[in-house]
Amino acid sequence: MAVSKFKEALNSGKFLVTCEIGPPKGTDLTQMLHHVDLLKYRVDALNVTDHQSSVMRFPSLGGCLSVKEKGGEPVLQMTCRDRNRLALQADLMLAHTRGINNVLCLTGDSVIVGDHKGAKGVFDLDSVQLLRAVRQMEAGKDMAGNDLEGGVSFCAGAVVTPEATPIEPQLIKFEKKVEAGAEFFQTQAIYDLERFAKFMEYARQFPVKILAGIVLLTSVGMAKFINANIPGIVVPQDLIDELANAGRGRALHKGIEIAGRMIAALKKDAICDGVHIMAIGKEEVVPEILAKAGL
Repeated sequence: MAVSKFKEALNSGKFLVTCEIGPPKGTDLTQMLHHVDLLKYRVDALNVTDHQSSVMRFPSLGGCLSVKEKGGEPVLQMTCRDRNRLALQADLMLAHTRGINNVLCLTGDSVIVGDHKGAKGVFDLDSVQLLRAVRQMEAGKDMAGNDLEGGVSFCAGAVVTPEATPIEPQLIKFEKKVEAGAEFFQTQAIYDLERFAKFMEYARQFPVKILAGIVLLTSVGMAKFINANIPGIVVPQDLIDELANAGRGRALHKGIEIAGRMIAALKKDAICDGVHIMAIGKEEVVPEILAKAGL
């Protein structure tokens, strides 16, 4: 069975970097493939999002095949929102046979926040049950207990929100995901390093790797939108002030600087095992973020 290069990197003890790639709304893959070429040798793995924010796009599985064809290491993002257990298991089998060895198991955003508000959310499984399904399929059985003619093999991960208030429900979910077989976690965006360090003190008792989510701030408006609309993520006022004081047309540059500074601090103090960079449509600046971080 093919070994996941990302799993090897996870176990190597190095400071890991993963990055998110957003597939297009349509079949013109030019920009996505450009981002893959730009980043495939600079990061340990490339996540391809699965209808992020419930907006219909080119599929994660198709994007992962493109990453693989380009010589990159893909992470298949799989949400439970759009498919029942039959389709989820079928996609896992297809991914395995095409050499996609990493999966991030997500429950998925509500369809209400997306662009197809008439769609029906499936949610036959949640992320914990999907992790269990991956492990059961690795043992040669489907979710109904039937034998598989050839199993699967994945480095499986999940998501946690370390800055949620209250934090307790997140910790309960985190432990359930670990118990279900998660090997790594890519967190939602973090901005308060002190608070994240406290979460890491708790997380260190479990045999999993944690990659801190770094969302690139591109404007004051974006920071305020996050604070108003995204539960569990808070952009501190001092960072908003930094963006505001950057000068006309300099907010993105300041956002790159902030992201690089945070990554450098996480690495220097060995707070976590790596970072997961979410540039949300500005993947071309990720090399600049890494340079600012000294990576």
